[in-house]
Amino acid sequence: MSGVQTLFVGADEGDQRLDRWFRRHFPQVSQGRVEKLCRKGEIRVDGGRVKPATRIETGQAIRVPPLPDEAAPRTIVRRETVSDADAQMMRNAVLYRDDHLIALNKPPGLPTQGGTGHTRHVDGLAEALKFGFDEKPRLVHRLDRDTSGILLLARTRMAAKALTDALRHRATRKIYWAIVAGAPLPRKGTIKFGLVKAPGHGRGGEGEKMLCIHPSEVASTPDAKRAATDYAVLSTLGTRASWVAMVPVTGRTHQLRAHMAELGHPVIGDGKYGGSGQENLGDGWGAQLGGEMSRKLHLHARYLMLEHPITGAQLNLTAPLPDHMARTWDTFGWDAADVPVDPFEDDI
Repeated sequence: MSGVQTLFVGADEGDQRLDRWFRRHFPQVSQGRVEKLCRKGEIRVDGGRVKPATRIETGQAIRVPPLPDEAAPRTIVRRETVSDADAQMMRNAVLYRDDHLIALNKPPGLPTQGGTGHTRHVDGLAEALKFGFDEKPRLVHRLDRDTSGILLLARTRMAAKALTDALRHRATRKIYWAIVAGAPLPRKGTIKFGLVKAPGHGRGGEGEKMLCIHPSEVASTPDAKRAATDYAVLSTLGTRASWVAMVPVTGRTHQLRAHMAELGHPVIGDGKYGGSGQENLGDGWGAQLGGEMSRKLHLHARYLMLEHPITGAQLNLTAPLPDHMARTWDTFGWDAADVPVDPFEDDI
C-alpha cells in the first residue's frame, strides 16, 4: 500500500471532473472505488470534501489516500498523431514564440482541450509546436471552442507555473472584441452579476450553462461566484448591433457571453445564450442578424498585455480577426484602425 499523497493539478489538467483526473493518474482504481473514497472523505481537494463530478482547477491540491501498490501513479505517454494539414494550421496560428512561451491565434471551432465528442483540439495538436523541444507546450488557460483569439501555452514547467500565477492574480490585461445585438446603454460600464452553473444533459454534463445571479444574492446562492466584466461600445449599426470591447475582470466560465445576454445584448451567433431561434429586430435581444453572421459566434480574444514570466519584459499581443468576423467588419464598414487598442486605458 502507498501512503497518503498530495498531488497538484497540472497546468494542462484544469477544468475537468475529479473522477476523470483520478482515473487518468490511477487507471487501476475503479470508478466505484473513486466514488466510495469521495463519500468517505478520503479524497479531498484543497482540504475540502468533494464529489466525483466536482470540477478541479489548475494548481489545486488533491489528497490521495493509501492505495494498493499496483495502483500507484503511472506516467501516461500519449502518442499523438497530427496530420500535415493540422500541423501547418497550428504553426500558422503562432503569433509569438520564444524559449518560454507560445501565443496562438486560436481558430474558432477548435476546442482547447478534449472532451465529450472532441478528439481534435489544441492540446493534442500542440505536438506540432515543439519547435525542437522534447515536450509539447502546455496549456495555461482556455478559450471556449467557438471563441477565437489569443491563447497562451508554456514551453517549460517554470513558465507554466509563472503564467498560471499571472493569470490567476490578474497580472495581465485581456481585451475581447464582440458584436452584440442591439445598442447597450450606457455605452460604457461594468456588469457585476454573479454566475452559477446549471447542470447540463447527458452523462458527461453536456450543455452546462451559466446562470446570472444578482450581486445581492450571490452570497446566499449555493456555488455562485462573483463575476465582473467591463465593457465599452466602440461603434453601432443603428440599433441593430454594436461592436463592443470587453475586459473579464474575473475569469469565470462563459462569463462574457452570459453577462452580455443578461443585459439583453447577446453576442451575435451565440446559440447557447442568445437563443438561435430568436430574431434580432433592433430591440436588443436575439443573436441573429441573417446569413452567415447568425451562424458563427462573434467573440474574439483580441489583445493581451502581460509581463513575460521569465524576462519581465512587457508583451503586447494582438490577434487578427478570424475570417467570418473580418467579413462582418467589412460588411458594416468597421476598421480596427478607428478604435484605440485599449478603450479602457483612461479608467485604469
